[in-house]
Amino acid sequence: MNEWTPICTVNDIPVLGARRVARSQGLDVAVFRNDAGDVFALLDRCPHKGGPLSQGIVFGTSVACPLHNWTIGLCDGQASAPDEGCTPKFAVQVVDGQVSLKTAELAGHAIDQTRPIAGPRRKDMTAA
Repeated sequence: MNEWTPICTVNDIPVLGARRVARSQGLDVAVFRNDAGDVFALLDRCPHKGGPLSQGIVFGTSVACPLHNWTIGLCDGQASAPDEGCTPKFAVQVVDGQVSLKTAELAGHAIDQTRPIAGPRRKDMTAA
């Protein structure tokens, strides 16, 4: 099996934007491109409330979550202070304009992460 899985070309990722990569298990991966042409990949889930980071605004080496404007570092997935939390990052390789992600990470990294379920909290029907 190849160590790297081709995803797209650099030009397929909008400048200051992202492209989502669906996986057979787990949440999508967001692949970002900043204005310097650098490419990063994070799980498409903000550590705060699970917002889709792929829909956020990219600036420098950060992305602002579209739900509550948390700033997440694209290099490490870490939320900027005073916020706390981290979203898993993925290894990226760019060769001759071709963007690839590590095959093993696509298959197994952070597949246990889920999005929060929106809506009212359900009462525990077994409590007396």
